[in-house]
Amino acid sequence: MEKIPTIFDRGDDFKVLPRPRQGCEWVFAGEGRPTEKLDGTNVRLTVRSGHVVRVEKRRNPSKLQKQQGIIDGWYVDADEHGPEDKWIFEAVRETDFVRWPDGEHSAEALGPSIQGNSLGLTRHLCVPFNLEIPVYDEVARTYDGLHSLFSHLESRFSPGHLAEGIVFHHPDGRRAKIKRKDFPGASVKSR
Repeated sequence: MEKIPTIFDRGDDFKVLPRPRQGCEWVFAGEGRPTEKLDGTNVRLTVRSGHVVRVEKRRNPSKLQKQQGIIDGWYVDADEHGPEDKWIFEAVRETDFVRWPDGEHSAEALGPSIQGNSLGLTRHLCVPFNLEIPVYDEVARTYDGLHSLFSHLESRFSPGHLAEGIVFHHPDGRRAKIKRKDFPGASVKSR
């Protein structure tokens, strides 16, 4: 699983700088569709005939692995009986898979007990990136414009809450992202 690059370079404090990251110039050229970045747990679900037959979770490389040059994460099987995966399986149980086509789907597990529930959801669920992620019609594509936008950008998935960020999807498959918390002094709380 390829790590999605942040559209701006980062400073020593890990906050973004007003300088486009090499390889993300296409975003600033107006290319790509902006979608809402949802804040949950990344999972991959294998669906057959409207039923989930496999649940995997994202595993990120350790500090040692990063020092060895391993930068991209991968998926490992989630443990239905493991306490660390309890809420992933709750999200799977609460999701209707009838309209999901057969195959593997990368998704975000969301809900009251996942990642602080910044969207204020009342139940757990899984949202597939290829089927349901909300699209923004137009967004700013400059440092100042995006910084300003994040002060009020409302979630399309959960109105009344601030969006975590934006993922730009290029027609050729490239992706790039920016999150509210990437900017210096940014508020990460929902309203």
